Amino acid sequence: MYRNYTEYNFTCVYIYGCSESTVFQNMASNTQNVTPGTASVGIPGMSGLHDTPKADFSDKQTLLAVLQFLKKNNLKETENLLKREAGIKDDDVKPQSVTSTESDVSHALAAYKSSDDPSLYGDYYTDLKAFIESCLDVHKVELSTILYPVFVHMYLELVYNEHEKYAQSFFIKFHGDQEGYYQEDLKQLSTVTKKEHMKGNQLMENFKASKFTIKMSRDSYNHLKRHLQEKEMKPLLNIIQEHLFIDVFDGVPRNKQQIQSTSGAILGESEREANKAKVYYGLLKEPDINIPMEEEDEPPEGDDKPKKKKVKKDPLLMKKSKNDPNAPAITRIPLPELKDQDKMEKINAFREAMKRVKVGKDNLPSICFYTLTNSFQGVTCIEVTEDSSLLSAGFADSSIRVFTVSPNKLRGMKPPNELEIIDKEADDVLERMMDDRTSTDYKLLLGHSGPVYATSFSPDRRYLISASEDGTIRLWSLLLWSNLVCYKGHNFPVWDVKFSPHGHYFASCGHDRTARLWSMDHPQPLRVYSGHLSDVDTVQFHPNSNYLATGSTDRVIRIWDNLTGGCVRILTGHKGTVHVLSFSPDGRFLASSGADTNIFLWDIATGNLMACMKGHTETVYCLCFCRDGGVLASGGIDNSIRLWNIQKVLQDHDTESDANIPSTVNVNENPNLSLGVFPTKATPVLSVHFTRRNLLLASGPLQL
Repeated sequence: MYRNYTEYNFTCVYIYGCSESTVFQNMASNTQNVTPGTASVGIPGMSGLHDTPKADFSDKQTLLAVLQFLKKNNLKETENLLKREAGIKDDDVKPQSVTSTESDVSHALAAYKSSDDPSLYGDYYTDLKAFIESCLDVHKVELSTILYPVFVHMYLELVYNEHEKYAQSFFIKFHGDQEGYYQEDLKQLSTVTKKEHMKGNQLMENFKASKFTIKMSRDSYNHLKRHLQEKEMKPLLNIIQEHLFIDVFDGVPRNKQQIQSTSGAILGESEREANKAKVYYGLLKEPDINIPMEEEDEPPEGDDKPKKKKVKKDPLLMKKSKNDPNAPAITRIPLPELKDQDKMEKINAFREAMKRVKVGKDNLPSICFYTLTNSFQGVTCIEVTEDSSLLSAGFADSSIRVFTVSPNKLRGMKPPNELEIIDKEADDVLERMMDDRTSTDYKLLLGHSGPVYATSFSPDRRYLISASEDGTIRLWSLLLWSNLVCYKGHNFPVWDVKFSPHGHYFASCGHDRTARLWSMDHPQPLRVYSGHLSDVDTVQFHPNSNYLATGSTDRVIRIWDNLTGGCVRILTGHKGTVHVLSFSPDGRFLASSGADTNIFLWDIATGNLMACMKGHTETVYCLCFCRDGGVLASGGIDNSIRLWNIQKVLQDHDTESDANIPSTVNVNENPNLSLGVFPTKATPVLSVHFTRRNLLLASGPLQL
């Protein structure tokens, strides 16, 4: 949560697929016209369409680069499998030398080589701004989105060609015109003042590795194209051709609110094609379990006793038991088999849900707040179990403390000599194994060598997983209260870790810009999700465990398919680091928030932003839906808890909008979505959690 760490200098190898470019592909050469909206592969220094042999050669080079990466990291099994499938011989894969790596970097930067007059760059940019200002209002807002990427690439081009004075003057004159949420990026860019600086700058590497994406209506696109063709501004044409991807759509231009709701990421918006994959967001069918009636539910004997009212079943639970057409197959990914204890847990959860209180606008939930006092060690994270019986806290001094929230004390196992005489066939064998002499209100776990940034309980509450600045993930037994496994895979601090709702799997993310999927019985990750351009700060499993959502400092949210490892959703709109994600109980929606204090609600089916809820004044670190999904709770370091009316968002949502036409999608920013604000005296809120009966639990460290 509160990160104080030394910046790590490191080199990362990124492998990106080719992206298609729609605009100005032949305009720079003025050899032929391109039909608006057509696509072709853009290669630095070249224009026009390319024949198949070159594409094949590029594909082979990409395969060889992947094999070199696998060889370098000693991933032999994966390397051999890829060789067999691609038909590549061992002789084709040569170790990548430092010289070749530097050569590749130099080749990539060569796209900025230009012989144009550096003194005219300021005039070109001023002319572009003047043209946009002179356009009709309907086009002005949409066209202005190209100013920022053009500014960045013009500056980098001046630096690369060693026009340092012109570059400095250009930056000073125009950097203040850019949007406020880009100013942090521009501070980083301002450190690149010489050609030698370009190789080590993260922002510059991001801009060179991928194209800046902008969605634009066809009318605005044609308007811009005609202007640049008439003015014959070659530097602008080259930059737009080489470094921008304009996703042209048919329809009226977007308004300012629609553009602002999806802008803010380091490399612009997401392409429409990126969110067209099918996502099975439905819940898995619940197993058939015979739920015995409790004594209070049994019918009374005799006719003279008053009959009790029949308890109504929760609609959400009834829905789970049916086949959801949007749900993945139960066998789509291997899930652990239910044990007898798991079945009993589901029975208890069902009984608790039948006593659930319906919360909403007219019936706000009660809030119970747990304050961690005397927390001089520095609390970094707080987590509560699904059944609300345990609470864990991670500390900056590398320790973890697990507290009991219920009247039951925390106990350890009996010593081995006493375990030997226990009847292993007894029904209460687990109870007999526990030692009442060790019962306490909390347990201390030691093992990490750096601040603990995240903890997560397994669904059966037998295990705890933790992530630390020391780059390791540790699995703890909550029966032995000791460390079982130390997972090593991340090269730098691990910011977050989460258990799957079905157990067995867990996910992690960190400073190395990757998220990883693990299973408890494998020392190495099952999947490595690479695609974010900066730290991956948070991970969250979908309720059906088939998908994983990640939020990053690059201000982008990605949803990954755990079966294929591919990215199925790219969600842009945040203006700051994304620190927290939360799926709705039915799996259809995703809530997100972070450093920009805005809370977004996303539709997983389309990838569209549905609502933006504003109210917090400082970073938001926790979100939680109530058990029926109608209310969302949020908490942050502004010392307040806020409740939001998600039911109203769904009622006001326009189901007629077409996801393929961005100008038809509207974001609900109604201030009436707020249901209430509950401030604390001096306690930042690091955790919010709804119990099975919809009581809201919140927690944080006291700060005086």
